[in-house]
Amino acid sequence: MSTASAEWQSFVATARPAPALGRHVVDYLRRMIIVGKLRPGTHLVESQLSKTFDVSRGPVRDALRQLEVEGLVESRRRGVFVIGLTPGDIDELYDLRTLLESHAVRSCLRGTARDFAEAREHLARMEAAADAQDPATFAEGDLDFHSAFYKLSGNRRLDNVWQQYRPTFADMLSVTNAEDRDLGPTYRDHVHLLDVIVDGDPAALDLLTEHIEGSRRRMHTAYARFLEQATN
Repeated sequence: MSTASAEWQSFVATARPAPALGRHVVDYLRRMIIVGKLRPGTHLVESQLSKTFDVSRGPVRDALRQLEVEGLVESRRRGVFVIGLTPGDIDELYDLRTLLESHAVRSCLRGTARDFAEAREHLARMEAAADAQDPATFAEGDLDFHSAFYKLSGNRRLDNVWQQYRPTFADMLSVTNAEDRDLGPTYRDHVHLLDVIVDGDPAALDLLTEHIEGSRRRMHTAYARFLEQATN
């Protein structure tokens, strides 16, 4: 079917628009759950959320369905309720990230040479954010840095899976980085990691695992303290 044909034009005219409203709702609710503003057991009522976000129930329903896939809420007989982020959830997420990112970096280490210019650009943003003590911008640069390896792997499906979970890690990093008075050491860890990967050193995989494990430990510590403060 040609994209210039009348049949194609008719199909496009009836296609549903991109769920931008639903994305706004899911991003906001996810963040509120992860940072402890929406506590476990909170009943998420479609009609109330629809009024709060000034959208129809469709985007709200899509958002709740996505959050259930992510394991942050669950459907019960009386509706949808917040589960929250447990220590077990944190471990599952970091286990998944280790598997995904190890494969991405392994792909970068073999075959033809890669251009790591994009990763270096994100490192520069992280350095500037560390100097300015701007944890939000630092976290964004951190995730962009790691996302570069998924792109360079050439595996589109691998990148798609990572992009599905990236927003969750973004909100988790906002908790841990907010506690760091000095972001310099974390920045330097990323510099070292990139140097080893660029050199094609197989030890990069062990270093990556150590890097992610360090992030996991910091997340457990920071999140436990964060939730304790949120309940007081």
